[in-house]
Amino acid sequence: MYDFIIIGGGILGMSTAMQLIEAYPDKRILLVEKESGPARHQTGHNSGVIHAGVYYTPGSLKARFCLEGNRATKAFCDTHGIAYESCGKLLVATNEVEMQRMQALWERTAANGLEREWLDADQLREREPNITGQGGIFVPASGIVDYRQVTAKMAEVFQNAGGEIRYAAPVTALEERSEEIVVTTDQGTFTTRHLVSCSGLMADRVVRMLGVTPEFSICPFRGEYYRLPPEHNRIVNHLIYPIPDPSMPFLGVHLTRMIDGSVTVGPNAVLALKREGYRKRDVSFGDLAAMAGDPGIRKVLRANLKPGLHEMKNSLFKGGYLEEVRKYCPRLTRDDLRPYPAGVRAQAVAKDGKMIDDFLFVNTRRSVNVCNAPSPAATSAIPIGAHIVDQVKALVDG
Repeated sequence: MYDFIIIGGGILGMSTAMQLIEAYPDKRILLVEKESGPARHQTGHNSGVIHAGVYYTPGSLKARFCLEGNRATKAFCDTHGIAYESCGKLLVATNEVEMQRMQALWERTAANGLEREWLDADQLREREPNITGQGGIFVPASGIVDYRQVTAKMAEVFQNAGGEIRYAAPVTALEERSEEIVVTTDQGTFTTRHLVSCSGLMADRVVRMLGVTPEFSICPFRGEYYRLPPEHNRIVNHLIYPIPDPSMPFLGVHLTRMIDGSVTVGPNAVLALKREGYRKRDVSFGDLAAMAGDPGIRKVLRANLKPGLHEMKNSLFKGGYLEEVRKYCPRLTRDDLRPYPAGVRAQAVAKDGKMIDDFLFVNTRRSVNVCNAPSPAATSAIPIGAHIVDQVKALVDG
C-alpha cells in the first residue's frame, strides 16, 4: 500500500512528487509514467521559455502561478546548476492596430506586477537591428531553459528523498474505493490512499477511469516549429513575440532563442488528428471519432473555422508561415525555415464549446486531478505543485 501515487512524469507530476515527499518524508510515494523516461510529451516539446506573465487575466491562477513560477524556476536552476538565461521578451507591434492592442497589454502587464519598458521604433531598432516594428514592450524577466533537464533533476531530487518511479507503466484502470484507490498498470496493480494525476493529453480519460463524468474534453492542437540555420543564431537578442490578435485563440508565430544557442520559429496551432500526433501523418481514427462526437469540440472548431483554416494553410505551405514571421523579421527567407520537432498542446474544452483558459482541477474524495494545464504550465510547475500538495493535505486532513 502506497500513501500517494502520482500519474504522469512530465514537469507537473515531477514537481508535485518532489514537493509531496518534502511535505511527507516518511510516506511511501510512487510516480508512474507510461513512457520510458520523464518529460516525453508537452514538457519535452515546448519552446523552453520561462514566461513572465504578460498575457494572463489579472487575478487568475495563470497570472499568479506564472509570476511565482518565473522566480521559482530560476531559483531551482541556480540551486541545481541548470543553465538558463534571462534574455527578456520583446512584444513587437508592426502597424497601428497592433500599437492599440499593445496599449492594452501594457496595462495588463502593470496589473500583473511586471517590470517592463515601452519602446518606440528607434529604441526597438537599437535593441533588435533585424526586427522591424512601430514599437514594442520589453519584459526583462522572461528567459529560456531546457525543461527536460529541469524535470530530470526534479525526478532525481524525488528519488534521492526516497520516492519511487516506475517508467513504462501506463495506467489501464483506476478504482476508487472507500479507503483506497486501486491503480492498474502494465507493471502490476498498486493500491494507494491518495492519488494525484498530472496526465496532460489524457486528463479527461483518467478522470473517467475514476468514475467521474468530466465537464470538459481534451482537444489536441499540434504546434509546428522551424529552426533557423546556425548562421542566424544571433539574429535576435531577445525572445520576439508578435502582438496577439484577439480573434485568434493562440499567440502567433514568434522567434525563440533556445538554451542550446539555436533559434526557432513558431508555433502555429493546427488540430492534431491523434492525441499524441506529433507528425502530420499521425492519425488515430478512435481519437478522431471521439472529437467528432464531442459537442464542445465541434462548437470550438466551428467557432474558430476561419483562423483554423488559416493555420492549416500555413502548416501545409511554408510560404504562409514565412509571411507571418517576416512581418517583423523581413530578413528571413524560405530556405531559413529548417525542420524542427512539433509539440502537441492539451487544450481543455468545456461542454458549451469554450476553451478553458485557466488551470483546471477536478478532485474526488481521494484524488486530485490536473485537467487543464496550458502554457505557462512549465514555468509555473513549482507553484502548481505546491498548490496540488495543499489540495492533497486538505484530502488527508479531511
